[in-house]
Amino acid sequence: MGFQSLIIVDGRGHLLGRLASVVAKNLLIGQKIVIVRCEELNISGHIYRNKIKYLKFLRKRCNVKPSRGPFHFRAPSKIFWRTVRGMLPHKTKRGSAALERLTVCEGIPSKYERRKRMVVPSALRVLKLKPGRQFCVLGRLSHEVGWKYKEIVSTL
Repeated sequence: MGFQSLIIVDGRGHLLGRLASVVAKNLLIGQKIVIVRCEELNISGHIYRNKIKYLKFLRKRCNVKPSRGPFHFRAPSKIFWRTVRGMLPHKTKRGSAALERLTVCEGIPSKYERRKRMVVPSALRVLKLKPGRQFCVLGRLSHEVGWKYKEIVSTL
């Protein structure tokens, strides 16, 4: 991705981790990025396997006072945001400034509807995942672990 004032990436058909790593690298060099349609991101592996992994993550909590964290996001945009955060030094000023340059959304908000949306070839599922391999959609995984807005976002 070349340097522009704002890059809008359509999340549909991209692999979660691969897209997150490209986005994290560009955020660190000062690029502002918006990811739309996060519910259409793909994760390699069967839905059953990914659901078991996410449910295992949901069980992790602070024994003393669970409200201290870790916080388990169910929305696809927040799952993607947390994945990117894990690839940034978010506890430093440089990392937190980079994270503020990222905007993530489910669906396509009206202010980005008529703007050109990009794809990241190095993160596309059809190019990077071997044909016949199992994959799941982040929106379905989120819905199965407690995200309540799948139907609403699908009408947008």
